[in-house]
Amino acid sequence: MAELSPIQPCLWFNDNAREAMEYYVSVFPNSRITSIDEYPDESLDEHFAGMSGKVLNGQFTLNGVDFVCLDGGPAFTFNESISFVISCADQAEIDSYWAALSHVPEAEQCGWCKDRFGLSWQIIPANMGELLGRPEQIQVMMGQKKIVIDELVNA
Repeated sequence: MAELSPIQPCLWFNDNAREAMEYYVSVFPNSRITSIDEYPDESLDEHFAGMSGKVLNGQFTLNGVDFVCLDGGPAFTFNESISFVISCADQAEIDSYWAALSHVPEAEQCGWCKDRFGLSWQIIPANMGELLGRPEQIQVMMGQKKIVIDELVNA
């Protein structure tokens, strides 16, 4: 069995952790669901009410990064204070991830988007620092939703 990362993000979903894992591993290369442990029979504990068959502990890897997740109910939801950065080699890779992950147009800004599960992503070129070397480039980026490399280069 492969050794897991010593630090892993844990994602709390209301009740669709399995669907999210399956979706994310379809989006990212070199990804897989490692394990899924389901809640036990709800008659064993009052805290399990309505959770039978839901994900108690899911482990998955997205392009080499290990994650843990669970179905925990509606007590906590994702917000923009946490996001995951995807460093892309070129515009085609940015476009591909953007098409797969951006599902909330009003949340799009400066390469940030929100997926259908409410998780925030920053989809940026790997050389973003170089592309923001001049004030004009920063100004262009501030007006973009999805990052368009040519617009930054030509600013």
